[in-house]
Amino acid sequence: MSKETYLIIAIVILVALLVTFIVSFVLYKRTPVPKECEHIKISEENCSSCSHKECSFYKGEGEE
Repeated sequence: MSKETYLIIAIVILVALLVTFIVSFVLYKRTPVPKECEHIKISEENCSSCSHKECSFYKGEGEE
């Protein structure tokens, strides 16, 4: 194979990767938030009134 063929193959692969990235990003942005998560906002008020210890935002006040 000639150098031009390798160059064309490399360009095609790069373009395919770029198109895949752009399409996946657009689909990600267009995906709606699940209904159970629409109201979720991380705030100090919500976290202080919650006692769900498995939550990743739980600060564990009073525990050491």
